Amino acid sequence: MPPDPTRLRSRYAPSLADIEVIADEAFAALPETFKILCEGVVIRVDDFPDEETLDELEAESEFDLLGLFRGRGLAHRGAVPQTGEFPNMVWLYRRPILDYWAEHEETLGQVITHVLVHEIGHHFGLSDEDMEEIERKAE
Repeated sequence: MPPDPTRLRSRYAPSLADIEVIADEAFAALPETFKILCEGVVIRVDDFPDEETLDELEAESEFDLLGLFRGRGLAHRGAVPQTGEFPNMVWLYRRPILDYWAEHEETLGQVITHVLVHEIGHHFGLSDEDMEEIERKAE
């Protein structure tokens, strides 16, 4: 039986804090071997990418990016971090994620898991097939 749509009339769009909670839950559901390798990766949630990021990636709209990995992936890092090196970071962009969610037949949790795995996958240099397998294991 489909959910009762009238229950939505008193709901607000998920806030940055709500998306953070869902992202934390999505991360917790990932395979343990994957999570261990993610030690030190910082996950942030913002409404949109900043102008510098949009310009750098030649995005046509602030809605073009659902997430972003910044840093040096494991394949490109040495055993010792370089002085002054920032931690690897994953950004999840709330408004583009919500826009994507509204247009597709996935739950918000599935969308956030997909973006999170895809962006962390850049940290490892994983293929799309590898990332799809990790997502399947997280379900």
